[in-house]
Amino acid sequence: MQRIRAMIIKELLATVRDPRARLTLILPPLLQLVVFALATTLEVKNFDVGVLDTSGGAASVAFEERLSGSRNVGRVVRLHSADELRAAIDLQTVLAAVVIDQRFDRDVAAARPARIGVVLDGRRSNAAQIVAGYLGAIAASVGAELRPDTAPQAGPASVLRNWFNPNLEYVWFTLPSLIVIICSVSALSVTAQSVARERELGTFEQLLVSPLRTHEILIGKMVPPMLSGLFNGTLYLVAAATVYGVPFTGSLLLFYTSLVVYLLSLIGVGMLVSTLSRTQQQAFLGAFLVTVPATLLSGYAGPVDNMPAWLQTISLADPCRHYLVIVLGLFLKAMPAREVWLNTYPMVIIAAVTLSAAFWLFKAKKE
Repeated sequence: MQRIRAMIIKELLATVRDPRARLTLILPPLLQLVVFALATTLEVKNFDVGVLDTSGGAASVAFEERLSGSRNVGRVVRLHSADELRAAIDLQTVLAAVVIDQRFDRDVAAARPARIGVVLDGRRSNAAQIVAGYLGAIAASVGAELRPDTAPQAGPASVLRNWFNPNLEYVWFTLPSLIVIICSVSALSVTAQSVARERELGTFEQLLVSPLRTHEILIGKMVPPMLSGLFNGTLYLVAAATVYGVPFTGSLLLFYTSLVVYLLSLIGVGMLVSTLSRTQQQAFLGAFLVTVPATLLSGYAGPVDNMPAWLQTISLADPCRHYLVIVLGLFLKAMPAREVWLNTYPMVIIAAVTLSAAFWLFKAKKE
């Protein structure tokens, strides 16, 4: 225990003294807490819409006023020709352009079907689909007001209820998910630098000939990233609940137990990267090479169910995927212990495999 304690103190001092490690520990969590929580959203708000109105009647004016008053529309840009419309879409001045032809008001007055053309920027396919839904709803509401006699008869009333997120607040998904992302970044980067830093400083050979055993060295190197991950997880847990108002409905014991297992699986991957790297630059690139695919396969950027079947199978080896399910469940729907365990045991397997492989590689170099 004395040797392990000494190794832990050595690694903590080395981590704190290294400017790169200090930057990695402090700057990314704070930046992501502020920026990612507000910027990473699939909601479409404050988008600009162009309007090419060749009718100029009361009905088209009513539509434009309703469009300007929508809480999702940022700015309505007046267009005067088809060339201006093309340029506005090409230059991304507007996300969508509405075309009202000359017959629009006459068709409304004659109780004929009146159509509005919409041109969308297909380069932003997801946002374009959402905006098309907004514009369709606005057109339907204006049509119902202008010609109530032609509006469809109301059917049986239906009540919508959104479980776990009643107001569909996207930050309720973003903040818990950021715990997964920031813990992976910090744990992988700190762990990946540990052995590579020893090689660059010329102390790796001294470590190999020291009386320390292999498992004692690895335990000492696992403590700093574990503490860093626990600190970041706690920081985001507190900030999500107090600053952003995201409810935490689950068990803190389950949260921290699964977080420790998640960090162990990440540390195992980081140890593999660090053992195979000869310089800190290689370790940094290796950690980056692992972090980006792990984030994309976790379900944070897009649902796992939308991926091809073979990619879903590969994502089972990604600890981020499993912990994302746990953290969202604990935050929003008080996930029971059984469900937490079903998503924790794959991380136990990942941690066992990666830590065993890192132990074997390090022991082979030590011998």
